Amino acid sequence: MKIKVKLTLGVGLLFFFIILLAVVGTVYINALNKDTQNILVANYNTLDYSRNMLRALDEDISSPQSSKKFSDNLIKQQNNITEIGEKELTDKLSLDFISVKNNPKDSLIFIVVRKDLTDIMFLNMQAIERKSNIAKQTATTATWWVALTGTLCFLIAFVLLIKLPGNIANPIKELTDSITQIAGNNYRERVRFESRNEFGELANAFNVMAQKLEEYDNSKLSKILFEKKRIETLINKMHDPVIGLDENNTILFANEEAFKVIGSKKEDIIGKNAKDVALRNDLVRNLMHDLISKETASKKTEVKPLKIFADDKESYFDKEIIDITIIPTGEESAKHIGSVIVLRNITPFKELDFAKTNFIATISHELKTPISTIKASLQLLENNKTGNTNEEQKQLIDSIKEDSNRLLKIIGELLKLSQLETGNIQLNIQQSDPNQVLQYALDAVKVQADQKQIAISVFADEGLHTVKADTEKTAWVLINLLTNAIRYSPEKNKIIIEVKKHTDCVFFSVKDFGKGIENQYREKIFMRYFQIPGSSKFGTGLGLAISKEFIEAQGGKIWVESELGEGSTFFFSLNA
Repeated sequence: MKIKVKLTLGVGLLFFFIILLAVVGTVYINALNKDTQNILVANYNTLDYSRNMLRALDEDISSPQSSKKFSDNLIKQQNNITEIGEKELTDKLSLDFISVKNNPKDSLIFIVVRKDLTDIMFLNMQAIERKSNIAKQTATTATWWVALTGTLCFLIAFVLLIKLPGNIANPIKELTDSITQIAGNNYRERVRFESRNEFGELANAFNVMAQKLEEYDNSKLSKILFEKKRIETLINKMHDPVIGLDENNTILFANEEAFKVIGSKKEDIIGKNAKDVALRNDLVRNLMHDLISKETASKKTEVKPLKIFADDKESYFDKEIIDITIIPTGEESAKHIGSVIVLRNITPFKELDFAKTNFIATISHELKTPISTIKASLQLLENNKTGNTNEEQKQLIDSIKEDSNRLLKIIGELLKLSQLETGNIQLNIQQSDPNQVLQYALDAVKVQADQKQIAISVFADEGLHTVKADTEKTAWVLINLLTNAIRYSPEKNKIIIEVKKHTDCVFFSVKDFGKGIENQYREKIFMRYFQIPGSSKFGTGLGLAISKEFIEAQGGKIWVESELGEGSTFFFSLNA
């Protein structure tokens, strides 16, 4: 029998008895509830009415209150007749009550009425006893049915618990052991299940697989050729150009994409040495440069994007050289057996980057004119010839002026960034005086420092070398560092600027005593648009990125040292 059929039967039978248990419980609970409600509603109410009429009888029945009380309960009793003979007793009670009202002084009539009420109460008490016995019988029957159904559920669940894990786990364990043997190259291993269930089918399929593996193992050449064909297919299906070489730089393989990019046929490349091919093909010479060069051979190298005409347009590729090494059997050290050159097509990303740069440059350029017009209008508003302004209006003008200056700074940074990315910015590198750069920056931030009452201390060496730099761009970098230091320093604090000369360069440093920079963010602060989480969002996150571009374009270096709670120090160096 199939395992699926066994599971379906076992679980289905268990499910059926669970439903049966629920149905039996529900039916008998409803029956008990019905019997109880019948006793409470039918018989208990009659006893209550009779008790109230006895109380009224014990009182002065001639009084209107007692007579009304008796009459009301008698009417209720007449509407609550549920037992055989109860109607006749109730009718007799009604006639006797009329006699009592007509002859209130006759004591014999009172005795008759009491007897009528006693008979009614006795009849209902007998009914209560009879119905209670019925309810007890119902409860007993329910207990037996629930116990029987629950026992069957338990037995089925117990059988499933004992049999099912073994029926499933034991064949899986045997199959796992056989797979382990196959993994150890013991292709003669077989699984033998006598059952005709799913595990039997799985065993047959496994044995067929093991037999084929044994045949392939006995035919190494077939296996090698198959794997070689598989690898060649995978490489040819890749969308990136791939070229493989051995340890002697002989080209072993190249996929179709590589042939398209190189512009050569398969027979002109495969099996030829990279040096010989490079003599005839400029692109191959560029690709193989790091391999041909003895200083960088056999190293994983990443270079700047290559501009190649492919797919009928100028395309960009990232070149990556992957060194292939193995540890031969019985040896401990790795051995170089070849290299793989992979060209990743990054043209779509470059096109997006160009579009982004052009968009930023266009928007920034277009925004400069209206903001300059706003500033000119503010100057006219500040001029008394256009009319006097009150204090609130002056505050609004100052606020607009501050925001306009901030927008102009952001636009300036975006324009500089777009110029850097497109290569349109020109550096006027000449012999520059570090003191002139320093003084220019100090004059630019003096007002800003005075507003926060921050003292700027300057320590500059005597006889500083002139440096190879663009004075304007270098001053912009120093102003940016000073502006950041002022922004993140507490009021009434200080900033230290040092300019020191070395053998072949001049170092600039700006130290503040703010909260510092966490270690995880120190490498990221020179990235474009990055801002430290929780810091002021006043800027664009471009200032330090542009500063890095300016300094490195002049052959210098820029870096930061910082500790939390002790402030930060930004350095940059320029060649003397």
